[in-house]
Amino acid sequence: MLQRFTAYLLIVSLVSANFSRFFIYAGFELNRNYIATKLCENRDKPQLHCNGKCYFMKKIKQAQEKQNTEERQAQKNLFQEAFCTQPATVKFYQVLLSVTKVPNYRIHLPEQSRNIFQPPRLS
Repeated sequence: MLQRFTAYLLIVSLVSANFSRFFIYAGFELNRNYIATKLCENRDKPQLHCNGKCYFMKKIKQAQEKQNTEERQAQKNLFQEAFCTQPATVKFYQVLLSVTKVPNYRIHLPEQSRNIFQPPRLS
């Protein structure tokens, strides 16, 4: 019973994280009258026909910023530093390159004097 409850809780938390914009939109649509009359920044200016869209856009922007900060935090958590216990050894060589002679074998293709392409003849 506890395992099922934990599984359902994890599923709901994952879905709510991915569909946060949908929940904001659904909340806006369900409470549109209240938002337009009480929470809208432009409720004093009915000629703009805002009807709470300013509040909706503000909430969407907050959700986007929250998601971006969570992504940055997740990327910071992935960062790992390397710790070396032995000091790095540096070797200096006097001769960097050595020149070797490679035999030069040239390939000679046979020369043919006749043409390969022959256009079709008209009869």
